[in-house]
Amino acid sequence: MNRLSALLLVPLAFAGCHKRAGEATAEAAAHGAVVPCALGGAKTFKPECAVERTVAGDGLMLILHHPDGGFRRLLVTTDGRGVVTADGSDQASVAVIDPGTIEVAVGDDRYHLPATVKGQKLPQQ
Repeated sequence: MNRLSALLLVPLAFAGCHKRAGEATAEAAAHGAVVPCALGGAKTFKPECAVERTVAGDGLMLILHHPDGGFRRLLVTTDGRGVVTADGSDQASVAVIDPGTIEVAVGDDRYHLPATVKGQKLPQQ
């Protein structure tokens, strides 16, 4: 977990905070805030989960919208864990995939999120 000691999620595009799931997903997708995900135990990641970003009393909240209308709420932490689940009984596990990406697993769902990990350089573009 030391590699995650200062994990910071790269800002993602804002999406409407008080919209129905389909509207929020469509708006987030229109702003390019879509991340690869593998849902329900799928092995293959597809770029189909829209990200809604909002700031609440607890800090930065990410809502990952699934194409079927389901979603996961994650709270970005400042204590080195990266993100934690904001509700539900399933806990999030975080793994560094490369210097610019983390994989977050919650239950049978997995997401690849852009991130900056302290001590690692992002690839040159």
